[in-house]
Amino acid sequence: MTAPLQESQTGFILTRQQRDEPDGIRLTYWLRCAADVLPVEIPAQEAVLFVLDEQIQEVQRLLAHLRGWRSAELQLQDFNYRAVHGLYCRSLKVYRQVQEVLQLHSITLMEEDIRHADRYLMERFIQGGVEVWPGVVPRLKPADFTPRFRVLSIDLETTLRADQILSAAFYAEDFQLVLMRGAGCNTETVRYVENEAALLRAFIQVVTRFDPDIFIGWNVIGFDFKVLQNRAEALRIPLKLGRDGSKLHLHQSAQGKLFSRIAGRVILDGIDTLKGATYQFESFALDNVAREFLARGKLIDHVEDRAGEIQRLFHEDKAALARYNLEDCKLVWDIFAKADLINYLVERARLTGLPIDKVGGSATAFDNQYLPLLHRAGYVAPEYASGMSGLSAPGGYVMDSRPGLYRQVLVLDFKSLYPSIIRTFKIDPYGLAEGLKEGSQPDDLLPGFNHAIFSRSKTILPKLIERLWVARDQAKQANNTALSQAIKIIMNSFYGVLGSNICRFFDQRLSSSITLRGHEILTRTRDIIEEQFGFKVIYGDTDSVFVWLGDDFPEEAANAKGMELAAFLNQWWSDQLEQRFQLQSQLEIEYETHYCRFLMPTMRHSDKGTKKRYAGLKRNSDGSTNMVFKGLENVRTDWTPLARELQEQLYERIFRGQEWRTLIKETVAAMHAGDLDKKLIYRKRIRQRLEQYVKNKPPHVQAGLKAEHYYQGQNLNSPYRAGSYIEYYMTVNGPEPIECFHSPIDYQHYLDKQLEPVCESILMFVGEHFSAMTAPQRSLF
Repeated sequence: MTAPLQESQTGFILTRQQRDEPDGIRLTYWLRCAADVLPVEIPAQEAVLFVLDEQIQEVQRLLAHLRGWRSAELQLQDFNYRAVHGLYCRSLKVYRQVQEVLQLHSITLMEEDIRHADRYLMERFIQGGVEVWPGVVPRLKPADFTPRFRVLSIDLETTLRADQILSAAFYAEDFQLVLMRGAGCNTETVRYVENEAALLRAFIQVVTRFDPDIFIGWNVIGFDFKVLQNRAEALRIPLKLGRDGSKLHLHQSAQGKLFSRIAGRVILDGIDTLKGATYQFESFALDNVAREFLARGKLIDHVEDRAGEIQRLFHEDKAALARYNLEDCKLVWDIFAKADLINYLVERARLTGLPIDKVGGSATAFDNQYLPLLHRAGYVAPEYASGMSGLSAPGGYVMDSRPGLYRQVLVLDFKSLYPSIIRTFKIDPYGLAEGLKEGSQPDDLLPGFNHAIFSRSKTILPKLIERLWVARDQAKQANNTALSQAIKIIMNSFYGVLGSNICRFFDQRLSSSITLRGHEILTRTRDIIEEQFGFKVIYGDTDSVFVWLGDDFPEEAANAKGMELAAFLNQWWSDQLEQRFQLQSQLEIEYETHYCRFLMPTMRHSDKGTKKRYAGLKRNSDGSTNMVFKGLENVRTDWTPLARELQEQLYERIFRGQEWRTLIKETVAAMHAGDLDKKLIYRKRIRQRLEQYVKNKPPHVQAGLKAEHYYQGQNLNSPYRAGSYIEYYMTVNGPEPIECFHSPIDYQHYLDKQLEPVCESILMFVGEHFSAMTAPQRSLF
């Protein structure tokens, strides 16, 4: 339920909306408060963008035919020190028209893309929590508020073509229900409804009564809510799910991504939320993620015919279908709980002001924190991607590796290198503008790269990072994993915002002053280790160096040496930066890992070392060991399970000094005998629509086209579209999808293209060759 605003209240922002009214733009914020949900209306607003003073006469001429806007001279300037005017529009319609006209005539626009509902909060430093004071125009202030949301997990089961809803399930800790079409006896958790229209009405009724703040699900917008909207429109039933009685609204981006809007309610998709929190899985299918996270999966586990089994259960065993439907909801619920995803999104909102359902949003997060401070410093943000380009601005530095099979390798890692470079060397868009300004005090200037000069005293970004850095250290001490992860992602995104040519603060003087400084730090660190200690640095990547102590170095002394190296380097960098730049170093190198065995492979068909590919036997602090693979075939989903499994087992046996020749021979023999066929399935992603592959049709696309033909013969829609994954075998007649696989498997292909490459990468360092070891077996088949 909602309550009118009688006195000040504190809450957490669920949704934000903006719409045109006769008196101006009306903003609506729905808040989750301690006891209820509150809509806050902000009337009579104007949306603003900025133009250059030198163009204001032309702007006024171009907009003379429009009503509902005004201009105002402001005490603000752009990064080229040119004064600006604000254009204020009383409606969103006029705001769009103003942009269209001015962009058509190449007028420079600044900050024109920021939604007013977001700017209103941003300029008041409101990030998640808010205190509201009543009035004709309520006053909003930032507040620290911890919400307790009402969350509801939902899931639909449909016909094969998703043109009818069969059942709908709801799950929360205190509520479980399945709406099932057809006849049956109602139970505590299953309610039978006469037809699809009755199911949709019952769905709306359940939502109204339970009154969730947040819906969660799996592909819940792209499938469940899309189907709900399509079926509601087909049956002419208003899908009124909003807290104000408004309908669900879905809209599609130019890239085909679906977005949702429900007044006062948030929809969180499990896949997008996990990806945003940097989780990675071989497959984001619910069954796969659940098995990895929860050690349990869907109740129908034969994946190849799950859709058909759902149809059979609907006709023959509705109670079993209800259990399956409800378990899918519970799987999503448990994944959200296990990963603490909602707390992660709340903490992210508190730090950045992002809506909790915002997917991605690193540039928006940057804007929310940076722009209000920039405006108070007397500047507006530049036109998109208008910064200096065409300079030498490489990415992270990756050293040439020294291939080999080693003992006693240490990894030293700079903690959050790019954020610490920004803090130390004062790298900042505002600082750059102030550093390049005529009349700046020489002792306040700090050189960057590519002719960048930064102000030491006038900065914004280094202070923002310092605040986040301290907050992350506190979160770690408090074991607040959700907050620590949110801060890490935010801090690491700042370089990307400065270095991306689709972001407003893009300028290669900024990005190169970060990356080239990183190059300098990494190469100098390598040189110091080799000069001062005599150890070889066999590899380095962006923020870490791999130090070989020597095969004869005592394993029990490796940890102490790693700590010694880190302490020495931190002191060395502190001294150097004070002497060279009169700067306090924020660089922090940590001793991270001890590998008692380590492999740096060569590039295929070359004697040069690889980059971003290695494996090692890691020695843990408790004395135990475990295998670590980076970038090798066993962690890449485009290699077959058999190749990946063999590589893992082979490397581990060699690293641990165990017998390994039998493993190769037995694996090859078992494969030829057909005992390992299920491990020979390729799984690859179809990047674009199948019909778009014209000249080049790689094996997985050929398999997709065969599958499409198969489904057409079955009078079914093909499940393969842009972004889909396909599984197939390589047969003597080419690639064949698992749905219609019938030809003999081409075992020679798997021997040559899968098993040999993953084995040869390490065998060359132990004096063996895969082809020689398997020659007798090859002649038998």
